[in-house]
Amino acid sequence: MVTALGAEFERETGNKLNLNFDTVGSLLYRLKGGETSDLVILSASAIEVLEKTGMFVPGSRTDLGRTVTGVAVKEGAEVPDISTPEAFKQALLKARTVAYTDPKAGGSSGTFFAGLLETLGIADAINKKAVLGKRGYDVAQSIADCRAEIGTTFISELLPMKGLKVVGPLPGELHNANTYTAAIPARSASREGATALVRKLTNPTIRERWIAAGLEPAFR
Repeated sequence: MVTALGAEFERETGNKLNLNFDTVGSLLYRLKGGETSDLVILSASAIEVLEKTGMFVPGSRTDLGRTVTGVAVKEGAEVPDISTPEAFKQALLKARTVAYTDPKAGGSSGTFFAGLLETLGIADAINKKAVLGKRGYDVAQSIADCRAEIGTTFISELLPMKGLKVVGPLPGELHNANTYTAAIPARSASREGATALVRKLTNPTIRERWIAAGLEPAFR
């Protein structure tokens, strides 16, 4: 959505965007290291951590959209039963390979899933056949390329990838949601431009586009 709406923003305003995508952990490291930006979009929890340091313009924090962790398989493959936590656990154990984001890369989804495997008591078994990706895109790609039989990451990262099928969100108490939030750094050299971009991203007329991208809009 940032890429698509950002391109429209450039055409409409004449501003040129320099978009940098990475895991939450990596971006946090860069920001804490002194790297500057005109606008930051991270998970709500990460924004909250940085906000406490006084990094952002007061009142500039804006929730954009919410996505949930989902499960995907190759398009045309047998769809596993993930209707209950136990069924999902068995689906993971039966699969030859399982894709998810590498928790060491600092991604929210990978960190969550690594903890979930521990909770389910199958971390050792799944890690032996894991196909790790740096980002959710890599997870989706590994499923589409048949390098992984089943995979999990945010549904918003799975939907754009052709060649795979989203089975559904994690079931029951395993359900996991993540809110993406924008904030303007106090050292932003273009607060006006950043504010305009946030207005573009939260325009009420594009709610359906956010939904189609697998994100629940956090604005009305």
